Order: sequence, then structure tokens, then C-alpha cells
Amino acid sequence: MQHYQADSNLLTGRVILITGTADSLGAAVARACAAHGSTVILSDLAEALLAPLYDHIADSGAPEPAILPLDLDAADEMQYQAVAATLAREFGRLDGIAHCAAFAPFLSRIDDYDASEWERVLRINLSAPFLLTQACLPLLRHAPDASIIFTSDRVGRCGLAYWGAFAAAKFGIEGLMQTLADETKDQGRIRVNSLDPGIIRTGLRARLYPGENPHELPAADTMAPAYLYLLGPDSRGVTGQAFRFPVPTQLTS
Repeated sequence: MQHYQADSNLLTGRVILITGTADSLGAAVARACAAHGSTVILSDLAEALLAPLYDHIADSGAPEPAILPLDLDAADEMQYQAVAATLAREFGRLDGIAHCAAFAPFLSRIDDYDASEWERVLRINLSAPFLLTQACLPLLRHAPDASIIFTSDRVGRCGLAYWGAFAAAKFGIEGLMQTLADETKDQGRIRVNSLDPGIIRTGLRARLYPGENPHELPAADTMAPAYLYLLGPDSRGVTGQAFRFPVPTQLTS
């Protein structure tokens, strides 16, 4: 998938919701989807954070994007249902969701992990993707060929010290992906997969490893082909899979 060559019209006519688009991975996925014909719905905490990306996509000649401010920490079930209703009203369809938002406040021993932060990390990284996906399932079921991508992490497949709630949330994401994929596999209209992009250059990585040189890490744009493959028609029939990119051995901490 990393070397996948997508047709320039791969996503033409599709509407794709992408969370975490104020950070590098979500922004890279949004730019790639827009460049391949999709109308992208840019979602993050505040509209001001999304304006530069909106302008970039709009100026590129791609389909005009939309902005969807959404506080994954504070939103409740009714707000997610309202999001789905807005999408149905404004676009009449939804062909894919790429869950790229991620949050981890610090690295800490389980002994010392603050309980309120534990709940916050689980809420943003696990409960929010569940609630957003659940609210949007009726729209996705009406699409001829829908795709849901949960962005995973290596610590959600093999626990590592100090990753605490983030690791627990990502393990939960894998379980959510597998469960939803199994529930939808016989319908043949929705495919559900997870993708661990590996250690890449993101704001989250920079905050947790301030002494690391970010320019030694792969740019988030290098992961875009994998998201294009999973969001586009070339991956029809691929569901319930946990995809992963290799992690350089010197960056395993």
C-alpha cells in the first residue's frame, strides 16, 4: 500500500469525513483525498485551525471542502447525531470516514497516571470514534461502496511501557474495528479496517518526544497512499484487516 499508485479520479464524487485535520496526518490524508476528486469534510477542534488547509484545498482546484468543528473531548451522543444530520442535509451522502485524530497528554507509569486524564484519553481516542461512526452508519449504509479507517498505533497491538491510556484506547480501537467489520461483512457495502502508520512526523509525536529531531522521521504525506487505497474502490472486499507499516528499529521507544 505504501507504494500504491492511485488513479487521479479515484475518489471523484465521494464525500469523505476526516478527523484530526489540524495535525499533519489528518491534513495529509485530506490533501490527498481532495487531489483525487473527493469532497473532504475537515474536522478538528476549532474552525480557525482548519482555515489554512481549507484555503489550500480550495485554491488547488479540488472540490470545495467543508469545515466541521468538533470537540471530541466534550461532544455527547446528541452532538454526534447532529453531525450526521448535517452531513445528510448538506451532502446527501457519506462515502468514508478516516479517523486520524489522536491525543496523548504525556507518557507516564500506570502507578502515576492521573485518573481524569486517563478518562479523557479514552474519550478522545476511543469513545469519540465509536460515537461518530455509530451516528454516521445510516449514511454509510446508503453509499454504494463505503470505507471506515481507524488509525491505530503500534502500542495498540503490543503494549509498551508509559503509553498508558493511549495504548489501552488503541487496543480498544482494534476491537471496535474487528467487531464492526464482522457485523457489516455480509452486507458488502461497508468495509472497516485499521491502519498503523508507524512513527511519523506529527504534532503528537513532537509533544511527547521534544528532544527528537522531527526531520529524521518520515513525513505524514508518505502515508497518504495507504489511506487512498483503503478509501477507494481498489480495496473493495478488504475488511477486518489491521494494516501496519514497518517501524525503524532505532525508533521503537
